[in-house]
Amino acid sequence: MRLLLDEHFSFRIAEQLRGRGFDVVAVVERDELRQLSDADLLRWSHANERAIVTENVRDFLPIHGEFLNHGEGHSGIVLTSPSRFPRSSAGIGALARLLESRAGKGDLPSDVLWL
Repeated sequence: MRLLLDEHFSFRIAEQLRGRGFDVVAVVERDELRQLSDADLLRWSHANERAIVTENVRDFLPIHGEFLNHGEGHSGIVLTSPSRFPRSSAGIGALARLLESRAGKGDLPSDVLWL
């Protein structure tokens, strides 16, 4: 599974996963992605065959529903929680390990995965 990490995730998570052989892009690493709305970011991730990893449940779940209602696909949304994966080195490592273990299980076409 190819991933796009939403803007609230550190580039360090992307670096850890790339170091383990995964294809990961972080929004914070690309200026052109920082300017996109959440819906356009989901479209970009789909056009680039990437599931988006985000904590932004409030915005992405309604967007997911709108996409499905209008017959628009996406490449998956992986929802995480800052309480489960705090932005500390321990939290970053735990999230990286869980994403790594999930990445080998295939893609998430127009689906949502809660971690």
